[in-house]
Amino acid sequence: MTPHASTLDQITRDFREAFATLRVDELNWRPAANSWSIAQHLDHLIRINRTYFPILDQLHAGTYQVPFYGKWGWYHRMMGHFILQSAKPESKKKIRTFPIWEPRQSQIAGDIVERFAAHQEELKERMAAARELVERGALVASPANRAIVYSLGTAFEIIVEHEKRHLLHARAVKAGLPVGPGAE
Repeated sequence: MTPHASTLDQITRDFREAFATLRVDELNWRPAANSWSIAQHLDHLIRINRTYFPILDQLHAGTYQVPFYGKWGWYHRMMGHFILQSAKPESKKKIRTFPIWEPRQSQIAGDIVERFAAHQEELKERMAAARELVERGALVASPANRAIVYSLGTAFEIIVEHEKRHLLHARAVKAGLPVGPGAE
């Protein structure tokens, strides 16, 4: 079991408890044109987390190449700290995501909560399999920008904090859902 497994389990439970009973139209409802729906928040989390899987595969195979500036300790610690702080739920700064992590703009199927839960199980397994890599201090570059380098342990912390942040945002979307007759 990894240090993050119980937190990921709690996040999964929280998403299920908050959103599993919503209809597909409620999951896909957006409070504004430039806002994401609950389903889009979940889709985004699955997309972003999966982009780390090929990196983990390469680390295990011994073929992963860290950018040269990643070898500067001060640099990867600074980048990791900055990204981690910005991913935390209490961070008030709105950050635009990289295009590769944008959620689908079309209707997302109503099974998105369960697909997220299944994804969380795979994520936990991959984190557990990478425990030795974390202990060795393996470094990785962001899947979206190789100039952003941090430790694998920090990457896992970023993933967990990012999920908490999106849970908070998705709950805010739910709070604004139209109710009663004529609701979308």
